[in-house]
Amino acid sequence: MAESFWHGMAIVFISGAVNGSFPLPMKYSREWQWENNWLVFSVLAWLILPSLLLGISVPHVSQVYSEAPVRAVLLPMIFGFLWGCSQVTLGLSFKAMGVAFAFSVMAGINALFGSLIPLLAFARNDLLRPRGLLLLVSIPILLTGLWLYARAGLRREKEQAASRTASAEPATSFTRGLALCIFTGVFGAFINLGFAFGGDVARKSLDLGAHPVASTYAVWALVCWSGVIPNILYCCYLLSRNRTWNRFAGPSRWKESLLAVAMAILWVTAIFSYGVGATMIGRYGTSIGYTLLVAMTIISSTSVGVLTQEWKCTLPRTRRLLATAMTVVLLSVFVLNAGGLF
Repeated sequence: MAESFWHGMAIVFISGAVNGSFPLPMKYSREWQWENNWLVFSVLAWLILPSLLLGISVPHVSQVYSEAPVRAVLLPMIFGFLWGCSQVTLGLSFKAMGVAFAFSVMAGINALFGSLIPLLAFARNDLLRPRGLLLLVSIPILLTGLWLYARAGLRREKEQAASRTASAEPATSFTRGLALCIFTGVFGAFINLGFAFGGDVARKSLDLGAHPVASTYAVWALVCWSGVIPNILYCCYLLSRNRTWNRFAGPSRWKESLLAVAMAILWVTAIFSYGVGATMIGRYGTSIGYTLLVAMTIISSTSVGVLTQEWKCTLPRTRRLLATAMTVVLLSVFVLNAGGLF
């Protein structure tokens, strides 16, 4: 059992690292606007790829959904739709605050809601046992790291504002950007709730012949299918308002499309692998596993931000504060992994 726990944590660890880097290709988009990138990414990541994985890996799909409890089918769809609303503001948050800072704030709030609710719903009696206690200890450590990130982000905004030229595009205000991040963090947690409350669907797909690794795909498909709806609607609205439909026929359309494909593959790989790892962890998978996913996402996205010059024109003390924040987040990861000792 302990071996399965460690293997599951290792898979989630890697999943978080991949998840933190999925927006990176969008940084290299030159011709498409945000709505062009996000529409193609959304359709690929949340409609086409989940459907392909489901059709290839899960036998008797219609029977799985018809025989599973109605509640287990509806809840992932409801939570998925609410999560999908947050993904609209996720892209806007990246644009407003930068990948590193936006991911860190959203992920901290996400961890608080996304990890505690499944634990309280499915393993309340274990809250004061070793693994439950380690989760409770790791969350304030993680939030402390996020507070340090917020301080570093405020300093970054002030220092970079001083270096902008008058012709530079005006940045979104910190208050508005932070509000976007908070909304996205709260509603973004619903992706884990959709997965957690769809356990009966995964078990039914397993009963009907799905491989244990692929049994969770039937749940993720429900979450993604409903989550893609608000994203398609919002992107189409922006494409019409900004008159950017013609960008899809531009000279760089194939390069831009490949960037969106890369984003979709990274996201699907990260989230579907998290489902596999969380299942291997066991009853604590959607709590301990999700917190680990969030922590590694923060570390990965911060590394991406540093490498892509999001923190250029900042003072050494600001970068030291950022390094301290990363260290604190890593500490939360070590505390979570100590659960394998019990």
